[in-house]
Amino acid sequence: MAGRRLLKAVLIDLSGTLHIEDTAVPGAQEALTRLRQASVAVKFVTNTTKESKRNLLERLQRLSFDVQENEIFTSLTAARSLLEQKQHRPLLLVDDSALEDFTGIDTSEPNAVVIGLAPEHFNYQTMNKAFRMILDGAPLIAIHKARYYKRKDGLALGPGPFVTGLEYATDCKATVVGKPEETFFTQALSDLGCSPNEAVMIGDDARDDVGGAQNAGMLGILVKTGKYREGDENKISPPPHLTCNSFPDAVEHILQNLL
Repeated sequence: MAGRRLLKAVLIDLSGTLHIEDTAVPGAQEALTRLRQASVAVKFVTNTTKESKRNLLERLQRLSFDVQENEIFTSLTAARSLLEQKQHRPLLLVDDSALEDFTGIDTSEPNAVVIGLAPEHFNYQTMNKAFRMILDGAPLIAIHKARYYKRKDGLALGPGPFVTGLEYATDCKATVVGKPEETFFTQALSDLGCSPNEAVMIGDDARDDVGGAQNAGMLGILVKTGKYREGDENKISPPPHLTCNSFPDAVEHILQNLL
């Protein structure tokens, strides 16, 4: 790296980086504790639409991660902000456990389609309803477009293929609110008092975590856990600032080289 930048904040992905479902990445809790002892702000940024922020926080705390609710910024939060700003009434294609993050949003007579990861709702009848709404002028809002993610039983389809199917069928482009959109990263940093060039992102998704962060002006560290597959680091340009085995290695690099 040419010249040392002053690092003020570390953004950390959750699923695949700190944990996979109810299993923590080995050493991740201790590494997070070490990072918190440094003079750097920490925020957790996630595209997950499988559960509400409250459920996610409870999961992390069960795994003994030192995390507070106000430190978590999710793509559900970003989606809700957009709905409130535009005063849309959404057809919400998200997992039932994530619905509480939309409490108070008017969903009667929907005039917008919001799609996240919702395996129980990805059936022909529901997708066709969304298709017809979009044809009639409803905007398509993708909470994110991840191709796939990691579960305990292996890789699984993300919402991206379903969003892309609706885009193809309706000849429209979705508005994406989660990673890798630049606005997602700038929103996540907004209350930390730092600019993108003073921050680093750690994640297991080369495109959405690392590529998105670097396009926003941050450094990106790719970890070989979660959804990572051999050669992912070669799929983005510029390549990651660093590719390492796991979150503890990423923290060690930050402590030794970026602070």
